[in-house]
Amino acid sequence: MDGPPENDCCAVCHGSFNIPCQANCSHWFCGGCIMLVWHHGSALQPCKCPLCRREITLLVPSEASLRQRHENDAEEVLGKIERYNRYFAGRTLGLFQRLQDLPFFLRRLLRELMDPQRSLPLVIRARIYIAMAMSGVYVLSPVDIIPEGILGIVGLLDDLIIILIFFFHVAAIYRSVLHFRHGGSSS
Repeated sequence: MDGPPENDCCAVCHGSFNIPCQANCSHWFCGGCIMLVWHHGSALQPCKCPLCRREITLLVPSEASLRQRHENDAEEVLGKIERYNRYFAGRTLGLFQRLQDLPFFLRRLLRELMDPQRSLPLVIRARIYIAMAMSGVYVLSPVDIIPEGILGIVGLLDDLIIILIFFFHVAAIYRSVLHFRHGGSSS
């Protein structure tokens, strides 16, 4: 979604969204509210989502929020979100965090690839297509590290690992694009 759901409200203030932004756990918050949650805890580490308690490592403002940038309040909140993303979006993540973030990034990437109004840089698209082609060739080729014909279902393990690595690679590429767009460009 390019914005929060129609009949939803911010989970922090329970009011209408003001400068809405989406966390990497897919929940929406007012930009100012989630910044208050962060400042209420330790400013040296990322805050946890008030709904699901997952660590928030990336905040993505809605398109409408970005159009409000010229307003003083919005400019201040978006500046804080950019600073938050500079601190926490570029850091290394554990395997469990990457698995949790995978659906969020893949959904956003697919929507962006399908939307003719939005365009990813050509280099990013090329990296995604090359990774997709290489993964497809390996999975479909008869040459495997663990052959399916001999070991049956266990032989699919290497194919599943390659597919998972492909998804991690694509999600990492898209995460870096979002990080650059929403706060990492000045670091």
